[in-house]
Amino acid sequence: MRSSDRRVAMRMAGILAVLAVAMGLARREALRAQPAPSRQLAADSSPMSGAGEPVMLRREGPHIVVTLAGRPFTTYYFDPAEAKPYFMPLRSAQGTIITRGFPIGNTIPPAHLHDRDLEPHQRPMYFGYGDINGIDFWGEAVFPKWSDDHVFGRTVKVKIEEMQGGPRAGALRALFNLAGPSGRVIGQEAQSYTFRGNQTTRIVDCAITLMADRGAPLTMGDTKEGMFALRLAPELNSPPGHIVNSTGGVGENEVWGKRADWVDYYGRVGNEEVGVAIFDSPRSFRHPTYWHARGYGLFAANPFGIREFTRDPKRDGSWTIRQGKSLTFRYRVLIHHGDDQQAHIGQAYREYAREQTRAR
Repeated sequence: MRSSDRRVAMRMAGILAVLAVAMGLARREALRAQPAPSRQLAADSSPMSGAGEPVMLRREGPHIVVTLAGRPFTTYYFDPAEAKPYFMPLRSAQGTIITRGFPIGNTIPPAHLHDRDLEPHQRPMYFGYGDINGIDFWGEAVFPKWSDDHVFGRTVKVKIEEMQGGPRAGALRALFNLAGPSGRVIGQEAQSYTFRGNQTTRIVDCAITLMADRGAPLTMGDTKEGMFALRLAPELNSPPGHIVNSTGGVGENEVWGKRADWVDYYGRVGNEEVGVAIFDSPRSFRHPTYWHARGYGLFAANPFGIREFTRDPKRDGSWTIRQGKSLTFRYRVLIHHGDDQQAHIGQAYREYAREQTRAR
């Protein structure tokens, strides 16, 4: 080959190489601009992938009504005649009530007085612990028959610190005194809630802070009686409903007293296949928490009852909050359509955990 031909060939090869590089770069940029299929699928299947609904909070005397898109969701009760604040009822996005319908105030309807596993101090959604400085804030003095204790406390409202609706979320924060049977205040409790939802989902993000601010520590004893809890509609009892957790446990025997990131109850209530999960935040004390989850519909996160849950007398789950210090527990309540698989509860928990980790 003549030298002039070789030069032309080399020039052409160089041009083709440049063109190949340019085409490769263009292809990579085009692929980068497209959404990754797995990420797009994850976003589409997320319980909160739909447009959020406007939230409104309205105070009516000793309770606060929460609505989403103008439809009832729940009501927050803090009447001083009752031993602790609670939400009643909780509804799905379709309006299905997923919590038990009583007690009403401090009254048990006569038709339910002889219900098995009545436990009337178990409100639809509430926070309470059975041993704070030896005082029971889980049971209630008005229902002594259903408790082993005789020293009952009361969680008494001090003030509503925040109550705000919004186009995609609403917020509520309330401050309470922890009062012993004589009325002496041993500490304070702050409850904060954020409400969100879309066409298929309802979410409540919860943060509860216990404060040892009265000149003495607060000691959380080791008991199964606690702590952040739901009491569900009987249709979600297991059976006929189902209990599952994040480790693959199924039913009370595999969920009660075990540690897990989340627990989910699901079943058919009325015309809806519906479920509700509680997520334990990675920021919560002793995450992943232990679960006081019963087949009869009690559903509680409890990081302190280790001796009772493990049935090991050598273990002690008690913890002391020193004077001037506080301890915060964080949870998400997710009410969903369908079972845990259809609602992608595992994925929803991972998203929640990432949010909580970023918030540290």
